[in-house]
Amino acid sequence: MIKFRPEDCLVLLVDDVSQNLQLAVKILDSAGYATSFASSVQQAIEQVKTANPDLILLDLMMPDMGGIELCRRLKTDTLYAHIPIIFVTDSKEKEDILNAFNSGAVDYINKPFYSWELLAKVKIHLEMKKTQEELKNINSQLEKLVRTDSLTGVNNRREILALGEKEFQRCHRYHRYFSVLVIDIDYFKHINDTFGHLLGDKTLITVAGAIKNCLRQVDSFGRFGGEEFVAILPETNLEDAETLARRICQVINKLNIEIDRQKVRVTASIGVATFSPQDNNLEEVIERADRAMFAAKNQGRNRVSLGKTV
Repeated sequence: MIKFRPEDCLVLLVDDVSQNLQLAVKILDSAGYATSFASSVQQAIEQVKTANPDLILLDLMMPDMGGIELCRRLKTDTLYAHIPIIFVTDSKEKEDILNAFNSGAVDYINKPFYSWELLAKVKIHLEMKKTQEELKNINSQLEKLVRTDSLTGVNNRREILALGEKEFQRCHRYHRYFSVLVIDIDYFKHINDTFGHLLGDKTLITVAGAIKNCLRQVDSFGRFGGEEFVAILPETNLEDAETLARRICQVINKLNIEIDRQKVRVTASIGVATFSPQDNNLEEVIERADRAMFAAKNQGRNRVSLGKTV
């Protein structure tokens, strides 16, 4: 957990009364917070867009659009909805307080307020925001780990199958097409046995990166297991997929992989298959490409073979 530091936080104060702004700024400055202020709703919107504050102290009874409307406007904008808003008000009316919370505020402070109360509530909600951001970041990293092959950094088998299934359903529904490449590094066991697993791992990482650089942004690519990779190519017919596969073969063949002065040259065998309306599931397309890949192995490796639709 990163230590909370007030100097890392920017608080935006919004109030049309200058004396109120001056008092709040003085209190926050004394605690080390960076501050910015606005005396109108329009100024506040501009400050939010340019400064992106960590927290907003907002006067409830602002003229024109009013504090409630400003809060609602910010909370309905995905860019700024994460910013906690604390209302400052001299109203004791229950309806005003309920409106403040219903508009998206996280808390409120009654005027006249004590400096300790203001600082305590600001710190609590900034710490909560920071904790939520850290949890969101952790969850994002965990989701990435679930989808990603830990060695090469590309999609893992589970993710490439999920992406392929989406493409299969799309093509099946809209009568479109896609192609699959199954790419297998030739004599990979020999590389591991002769040069060791460190060079074997570097080979996998380098080959994965080289293949990915040959693909389009719309293509899906991942490590299927061991030394085998799979690419899903939307809107790509068999002829175009074959052309790409041959280019990938050439790129892999030109790689120079080295670790501790040990060098290795690698080749790959690639099977190509294209979706057919007769295919019942994604596995049938992948199996066709897989059989074609083994055919390429049997034909001498370092080549491309096409899977024929039955």
